Amino acid sequence: MEHKINLAIQVLPRSETAGTYQLVDEAIRVIQDSGLKYQVCPFETVIEGDYDAVMKVVKKAQEACFVYGADELLVNIKIQVRKDTDVTIEEKTGKYS
Repeated sequence: MEHKINLAIQVLPRSETAGTYQLVDEAIRVIQDSGLKYQVCPFETVIEGDYDAVMKVVKKAQEACFVYGADELLVNIKIQVRKDTDVTIEEKTGKYS
């Protein structure tokens, strides 16, 4: 897919040694470092970019959680994609800025 998509990711880590918010922060750090447009929300983070780039970030975010002490992850993902045009965060939330 060549068009931009929006993907919402919620990472729910379980760990015997690391705090939940610490692990979620590591996932968000990966998203921030990706160079893709994103928006952190209270329950999930929305990422905007081409499909393959976004999915690569999803994988790296999970790997980071494991590196920093997660024993298990529940990862909820929602994807919005269109056949012929981009999907943007701005079109959904711009009127609230």
